[in-house]
Amino acid sequence: MPDAWWKTAVVYQIYPRSFQDSNGDGIGDLEGIRSRLDYLVWLGVDAIWISPFYPSPMHDFGYDVADYCDVDPIFGSLAAFDRLAADAHGRGIKIILDLVPNHTSSSHAWFMESRGSRDNPRRGWYIWRDPGPNGGPPNNWISNFGGPAWTFDDATGQYYYHAYLPTQPDLNWRNPQVREAMHEVMRFWLKRGVDGFRVDVIWHLMKDELLRDNPPNPAWTPKDPAIERLLPVYSADQPEVHDVIAGLRRVLDEFDARVLIGEIYLPLERLAAYYGKDLAGAHLPFNFQLLEVRWSAKAIARLAETYEASIPEGGWPNWVLSNHDRPRIAARVGAAQARIAIMLLLTLRGTPTLYYGDEIGLSEVEVPPERIRDPWALREPDIGVGRDPARSPMQWDAGAFAGFSTHEPWLPLTDDWLTRNVETMRVAPGSVLRLFRTLLWFRRSRSSLRSGDWRLLSAEDDILAYERADSRERTIVALNFAAAPRQWRHPDDLRDGLIALSTQGDRGSDPIGPILNLRADEGVVIAAARKTAPL
Repeated sequence: MPDAWWKTAVVYQIYPRSFQDSNGDGIGDLEGIRSRLDYLVWLGVDAIWISPFYPSPMHDFGYDVADYCDVDPIFGSLAAFDRLAADAHGRGIKIILDLVPNHTSSSHAWFMESRGSRDNPRRGWYIWRDPGPNGGPPNNWISNFGGPAWTFDDATGQYYYHAYLPTQPDLNWRNPQVREAMHEVMRFWLKRGVDGFRVDVIWHLMKDELLRDNPPNPAWTPKDPAIERLLPVYSADQPEVHDVIAGLRRVLDEFDARVLIGEIYLPLERLAAYYGKDLAGAHLPFNFQLLEVRWSAKAIARLAETYEASIPEGGWPNWVLSNHDRPRIAARVGAAQARIAIMLLLTLRGTPTLYYGDEIGLSEVEVPPERIRDPWALREPDIGVGRDPARSPMQWDAGAFAGFSTHEPWLPLTDDWLTRNVETMRVAPGSVLRLFRTLLWFRRSRSSLRSGDWRLLSAEDDILAYERADSRERTIVALNFAAAPRQWRHPDDLRDGLIALSTQGDRGSDPIGPILNLRADEGVVIAAARKTAPL
């Protein structure tokens, strides 16, 4: 699909509770997102992925869906969504929704019917089993949020399975009625004009038919989350899941120019399978490797080469630095290296996904114990798994509550919000926001960055250097991962190259000479002539 928009797009993830509050309740909403569309156009993103806004009791803040075809009043209404979609499309911005098909809320009508009796027509829509031989759960599976993954229902005398909270029962995707019901949910939103879906925990959709026990993880320690005590051999990543994903893809293919993105936390050798047979699976199986890789030139070079080699012919790569479940990039690598990370993300081959707030360098937010909202953090308080610090409100200006709301936000702001905000950083020379915007617009201007090939040039002495090239141009990226100056002796055919921009915001149109001098924590992008045969 050479003309697929998602191949050259930059996706921007919005956690709706935290982007912009329009009605003064301290929680972001759809009208708030709509009011900031001009900012997103200015920034230079092509698509927004919006985390769940469906009706929900909010036990897991929208990932416990009570109705897939409506909007929770906290976030607005279907009419508000339609206005947002129309205005976004009018500005050339695509809309990607979060689809949560693995589980529903326990207050969803489907589950309430299912638990009504053993012979209810929807009983088989969820995973119900008799107690094990000792009267306990059917197997040893653990919830991703700690504790058993099975809850006993007194009324019907069986357990139901939940990969997450007890209030998030898993759907039974072996039931064809479940598949068709979820396909109809997709059509509901596709007919409203959404441009695609990011599918939550897509690798969880099928479980072992025999529900066999998961084996122990020999590397687990008591300091690790409980879910890591067992290896998920039977509770996720089952071979039959690819047929399910192919079914989701067929629904998207009923509509023009839509994209299917899958959330998949798996090693690269298993991730590649999610492109599907004949590329009939997810268009973009999310590549989360940058969230966990050791932050060094050599480690990232190995990762990029391994990833490129793993992608099936015709598949398209993608990269992610931060999201709503993991610490922000600035919290992980520090403010200086966060600039390197931004340049890396926006110049590697493939579709990049940005996370709101990373463009202003949002970092760790101190959340006092009394303000913790994350159910995982509340269930396992002693191991540091809280996701709240990655979900703090967007900081727009130096006014009350950083321009996010007229009311105290649902989570705290960063300590430096008076200066770390869009209004201040938008005009500050050398700010990380200006770097973000410059990179985004530069990427648009360079065909080699949008769709060119990728080739490693160097990963020595803390410098990662690589080339992006097509038949018309070459773009070279050199990143210094050290907190000290470094020199790079580049290939001879780069002598006439010019530095187009630096992570420090103060170099442009500078010749590089025979040796490129990089300052501490500096990355540069070099525009070069097409002097060699296409890769």
